[in-house]
Amino acid sequence: HPATTDRTAMQITPLDKFAVPLGGQAIELQDVVHDAGGMRLLRIRIRERTRFTIFDVDPATARQWGAAMLRWADAQPHAASEPGA
Repeated sequence: HPATTDRTAMQITPLDKFAVPLGGQAIELQDVVHDAGGMRLLRIRIRERTRFTIFDVDPATARQWGAAMLRWADAQPHAASEPGA
């Protein structure tokens, strides 16, 4: 029997990476596909100096989270002048 078994084999594809202007956190979005069963998740990695926060979310959660963020951003007074608007 092998001493260790790799149960976390996955394919990770970078999707986007950007920094938050106020606070300097680095945010990275990744497409994660687990080899066992092919489950696909959106990985959100937030780096703040040496600390990492990582969320793996399913498509339904990503859709709900993204829609809530868009509603908030669109409701802000200067939303039309922001990059990508």
